[in-house]
Amino acid sequence: MTQGTDKMPAAVLEDAAADVGPVEPEEPGPATGPRRVLESPWFGFALRRLFGVVLVLAVLVGLTFCMVQSMPGDPARVAAGNNATPEQITRMRHDLGLDHSVAAQFGHYVGGLLRGDLGTSYTTEEKVSDIIADRLPYTSELALLGILVVLLVGVPLGMAVAVACRDGRRRHLDGGFTLATGIIGSTPEYILGTLLVLVVGIELGWLPVAGAATADALVLPVIAVALGPVCTIARIVRRETAVVLARDYMRAARGRRLPAHRLYLRHALPNLLTGTLTVAGLLLTGLLGGAVVIESVFAWPGVGTRVVEAVTLRDLPVVQGVVLVLGILACLLNLLIDVVLGLLDPRTLTGRAAS
Repeated sequence: MTQGTDKMPAAVLEDAAADVGPVEPEEPGPATGPRRVLESPWFGFALRRLFGVVLVLAVLVGLTFCMVQSMPGDPARVAAGNNATPEQITRMRHDLGLDHSVAAQFGHYVGGLLRGDLGTSYTTEEKVSDIIADRLPYTSELALLGILVVLLVGVPLGMAVAVACRDGRRRHLDGGFTLATGIIGSTPEYILGTLLVLVVGIELGWLPVAGAATADALVLPVIAVALGPVCTIARIVRRETAVVLARDYMRAARGRRLPAHRLYLRHALPNLLTGTLTVAGLLLTGLLGGAVVIESVFAWPGVGTRVVEAVTLRDLPVVQGVVLVLGILACLLNLLIDVVLGLLDPRTLTGRAAS
């Protein structure tokens, strides 16, 4: 006849507990709700990037203010006109707030930015935000097309040269590629643009060299702004591809006689994109600045042409507004590159380098 445990002697119960041993604590389950969000690597990534963006913006605001303050000349004299009397210049300086202390001017500048006010042009009395809104689409079009050309030409070119020169083959091709891309990549954009204007536009007469009246007017500015970054990114991709092709898994893939498109696009390309995009982020940010320079060469009606005019006329609000907006765009572009890297390789979210 079986008895319940409540009728068993205490000594028997103690022995049974000793045989079973101590009860192990249960493993905590996966985090849910707010805890899961806080422990996500994306949350830490977002906090770090948010702090970085705020810091960059603060430094950018300070630098733009100091930059225009250090520019030579008197903006009040320019705004008042060449025939202005000293009294008119003094009154204009007061109207523009230039007779206040530097600290007061900086406080007024920051206060305007917090209200979304970039100021008013000294020379045309237009709102700086309206000037940028009218001109920025032209600069964005030029920069985005340049970025597209860099990625669609530079990456395949670098991979093709690395594949053709694998295992020390075609050394003449490798040497010629290195020499040509090195020379072109180190040449300033405005020199490349000037050469394109002289040869393609004037001597050959193939394409227009100024303005934005027709679609083909974009061709030469896009080539000029993208040519240097294409050469630089092609050299980087060529080196990264050579490293990837020498790894064991690529040798095994070649041993299985895989088709070329699967071998290079499915196996090689994803493994070289992380390092390539890291450097490409810096190149693309520089490409945005290059687009501003190229606009002056081709009389492209973007913010670059307008900021050159503003520097000449000491139109401080326009210079500050354009430089600040371009800096914000460059910051957002780098943030986008970081997000893409995080999607391709989650190890970058925690700061661990890809192996």
